Amino acid sequence: MTERLLDAGDRAGARSPEAAPGRTRVWDPVVRLFHWTLVLGVVANLTVFRELKSVHRYVGYVIVAAIAIRLVWGLVGPRHARFSDFVAGPRRLAGYLVAMARGREPRYVGHNPAGGLMMVALIGLSLSCGVTGWMMGLDAFWGAPWLEAIHETAANTIMVLAILHVLAALVESWRHRENLVMSMVTGWKRAASGTDVDHASPPR
Repeated sequence: MTERLLDAGDRAGARSPEAAPGRTRVWDPVVRLFHWTLVLGVVANLTVFRELKSVHRYVGYVIVAAIAIRLVWGLVGPRHARFSDFVAGPRRLAGYLVAMARGREPRYVGHNPAGGLMMVALIGLSLSCGVTGWMMGLDAFWGAPWLEAIHETAANTIMVLAILHVLAALVESWRHRENLVMSMVTGWKRAASGTDVDHASPPR
């Protein structure tokens, strides 16, 4: 199944104007579909569906299902989809944040360490919202104020982090001269060169 998805993505990419010399496919169809499902689902549930309880609930189920698929894909998917590619340890994360504060952070072909941390945080908070939302519908937890507080806190935190994520993507797009939003639509990015970091590249 994995090979079929990747082959389909390769065939689509071969016909795309993005598939040009100096470009490389980074985000596969599963990663892109998950990203936009999470974006649209979270935005919808935090705005137009916030008070429409029945719709809000089912959108939450879709988000949780998408997260479950993404967690599995993070273990068996292609290289840039795997958690091992972008979940950084404390030392690498600290080094990147220091470099970023100095305006000297390297360009990553996949997720940079800060982006990886943001992704893990958003997945965790979204999963927390989904689980607590489901629990709030059970008789055993009906009307439990602590559960509602966790759900609301997680939702509000997602909103704040999502805004920071968008701002960071815009800043990084400007700094590295690359449209990161469009890359999550097409799957293609500029290939690694110079000081760019790509874990598939030999050490420089």
